[in-house]
Amino acid sequence: MVLLAAFCGLRWGELVALHRSDVDLDHGMIRVRGAVSELTSGKRVYKAPKSAAGKRLVAVPSSVLPVLDEHMKVYAESGSDGRVFIGAKKATPRRNHFNRLWHKACADAGVKGLRFHDLRHTGNTLASRTNASTKELMTRLGHSTARAALIYRHANFDREREIADAVDGMIVKAFKGGSDRNGHAGGTRD
Repeated sequence: MVLLAAFCGLRWGELVALHRSDVDLDHGMIRVRGAVSELTSGKRVYKAPKSAAGKRLVAVPSSVLPVLDEHMKVYAESGSDGRVFIGAKKATPRRNHFNRLWHKACADAGVKGLRFHDLRHTGNTLASRTNASTKELMTRLGHSTARAALIYRHANFDREREIADAVDGMIVKAFKGGSDRNGHAGGTRD
């Protein structure tokens, strides 16, 4: 669950709504068809996405597939309608119970202030750093407007700084090493 949130950018409700038939290990894809919502009464309901964009296919990074395959074999319910993620009492996990486990795991790892939803932000920021277009990010995230996807594109400004700093390092190295009149380092001509 953590890996799919972090590297596929899936929401909590989308994750707990997944069934075996939504996971295609052969092609490394997850089909998001809806989400489980918890009402104030405590009742959990399966809901369709808010917009058509919420229904989507999300590719799973290849390095995550063996872990997902093992999870499906050991922990997921059997049958095509079997739930991928179930709680200790064989029910759909509740967010408040999971959050207690999450906070304990974070504390044990020495990580403070990390919310489970922050993993979705991590996945989306990583996706934006692949030079994915805004439309591609919208599709992957299940957004119907560019506004939310652009939030993650802004993270690329940090990456732009990293790139510029790396280019600057090459410039400094070239100047220190000297260059010929044509601007080529090392004084050789092609």
